Amino acid sequence: MEEGEPQNYMFAEMRAALNIPKSIDILDHIYALPTSEQGAAMESIRAIERRAMIVQAPQPGLLQLMDYLDSRGIPKGICTRNFDTPVTHLLETFLPNHTFLPIITRDFRPPKPDPAGILHIASSWGLAPSPQEAAASETLELPIIMVGDSIDDMTAGRRAGAATVLLVNPANEHLADHEHTDLCISRLDKLIQIVEDGFVGEQT
Repeated sequence: MEEGEPQNYMFAEMRAALNIPKSIDILDHIYALPTSEQGAAMESIRAIERRAMIVQAPQPGLLQLMDYLDSRGIPKGICTRNFDTPVTHLLETFLPNHTFLPIITRDFRPPKPDPAGILHIASSWGLAPSPQEAAASETLELPIIMVGDSIDDMTAGRRAGAATVLLVNPANEHLADHEHTDLCISRLDKLIQIVEDGFVGEQT
């Protein structure tokens, strides 16, 4: 679930701090460094995230969707590549009365686009696939909706067998027709009617 408005400028700042091109995954780069260098590299991107969280704003329709999900008894989890401090700040600031369990952050490995985090959430909700089903995750189907704004979100959701919903913005609209994207929404509360009607995987 994407709770905050996109702050895509962070990724450029992170790559500049690490001196890596856009083609290299930030976390893969850090984990590939010598152990003695990983701590400083990770702290450099945490500092960027801390600065960004101060001006973070919630996604339009966030509270309405969360209230609806709670009214229906639908569980909510978070699977993010961020570290825990910005996530906690966002939830305590904008959603103090809502519970998300589990919350998967950067400390959980492997990160998205690997489906492990989403499968962990499914397991905690009693929806875990068997080892045989997980091994065939390209065809696995779970009663879960993965909402995100990146290719990592869509790919992780698809590989976990979840329905995938792209929260569209000008930076990611090229993903609307991606094979891993089941449906697109322009704001979070548009998901309410989709859940009410039954998810059919049509882009709207």
